[in-house]
Amino acid sequence: MIEFRMPTLGADMEAGTLVEWLKKPGDAVARGDIVAVVDTEKGAIEIEVFDAGVIERLVVEPGQKTPVGTVLALIRSPEEPTGATLKAVPPLPPPAAAPERAIAASSTAPPPAAAARARVSPAARKAAEQLHVNLEAVEGRGPGGSITVADVERAASLAKPAAATPDRLSGMRAAMAAAMAHAKREIPHLYVSTTVDLTPSLMWLKDENQRRPVTERLLPVVMFIKAVARACTEVPAVNGFWTDHGSVQGTGVHVGCAIALRGGGLVAPALHDVPQKNLDTVAREFADLVTRTRAGTLRSSEMSDATITLTNLGDLGVESAYAIIYPPQVAIVGVGRIVERPWVVDGRIEPRSVITVSMSADHRAVDGRSAGSFLTAFDRALQAPDKL
Repeated sequence: MIEFRMPTLGADMEAGTLVEWLKKPGDAVARGDIVAVVDTEKGAIEIEVFDAGVIERLVVEPGQKTPVGTVLALIRSPEEPTGATLKAVPPLPPPAAAPERAIAASSTAPPPAAAARARVSPAARKAAEQLHVNLEAVEGRGPGGSITVADVERAASLAKPAAATPDRLSGMRAAMAAAMAHAKREIPHLYVSTTVDLTPSLMWLKDENQRRPVTERLLPVVMFIKAVARACTEVPAVNGFWTDHGSVQGTGVHVGCAIALRGGGLVAPALHDVPQKNLDTVAREFADLVTRTRAGTLRSSEMSDATITLTNLGDLGVESAYAIIYPPQVAIVGVGRIVERPWVVDGRIEPRSVITVSMSADHRAVDGRSAGSFLTAFDRALQAPDKL
């Protein structure tokens, strides 16, 4: 019998609240199927299963806050006969009763505590964002008091648009603050940086985009993502994790992309297997990732699989950024804004478009030579943009 457990969706996650099951006992599941939705400080995340089989038993009921690693369901593998003996799994205590909610006529009422938030489906959360509805003031009439799209639409028709609730944002910031404080305290950070001549890439990008319709034009960040992945294949030491048993290299190159949320906050979901994808594919998947991140419809693998992270602060006017590593990863890459600088080319000084690129690395897993080699490989990749 396979135990399907509450996954960890980041170093700052200790528990999640099961919002709903998307499968029931007797349903067949395959690797990659979405079987549940879990609410975390970063939003509602769709949880995937990584084993094929048949759902034998659902252990945790919707509404229960469950620690990471807790058994959520039991799955009978294809090799096991029907009626196989089930493992005894202790039940979790019943969830605390949610307080009564009413549809508010204004957004001025103080929101309830984070622990008392109603369960919200990803579709309802997206509808609330589009209709500017404060979810903390919506009466949930779905199963177990959960908030549905119909509840959101009803609230929108009866109330003025409400200001965004600070509950999740403050919870997210608290969780991120704890994770970053731990990372800074426990990880011996190594910092390296270099200046990269981006002119060849920008010239190629300009010519390439002139041949494309507006909806298919490429952004510089797509080239940065590919350059990070290319450099990781050349310097695999930076692509992986630090565990209790030492450094472990990632089985693939999954680039975490730092994405700002509307109203504040930041998450870094992963683009999977970037070296195997061309620029067009990366551009489409990155745009989709940004949309789903801000709509609160990410998958669990996107939250937990990143092997290295890229943070691009150039659009905010920042010229260089030295970020804190997000454990258990061993490296994070920072890219600043594109600026014009005098540059020596073939013995001549001329204006060139350049960026400052930094790497923060875990010195337990990555030495200065590896970090420097990574930045050199990143630079080299951007000098031949047609080969990305």
